[in-house]
Amino acid sequence: MLQQIIAITFIAIFIWRLNEQRRKKKIGNNEFIFWLVFWLLGIIAIILIRQIDRLVGMLGFSGSGINFLLYITVLILFYMVFKLRLAIAKMDANLTEIARKIALTEHTEK
Repeated sequence: MLQQIIAITFIAIFIWRLNEQRRKKKIGNNEFIFWLVFWLLGIIAIILIRQIDRLVGMLGFSGSGINFLLYITVLILFYMVFKLRLAIAKMDANLTEIARKIALTEHTEK
């Protein structure tokens, strides 16, 4: 129970900081909603961990619900890293295209 209280306290701090970032307009509304839902789902998972344990056992998985949630979280993080890598590659291609256009423009002006 103490671990759950500590985890929920940390998530509450994250949500508070998230709200500050939105208020200062450092993140947009869509990003705010995404992270708010993410952290609220985390709180729900923490509160319902015993039910998740039972569900995981009924589905035939060995281990506890927290292990199952950890595996799911790692998969989600790998997916997010993959998406981030794609976004960076796209920005790199756009930057290269812009640099080429500037170079060609400067070359033709001389």
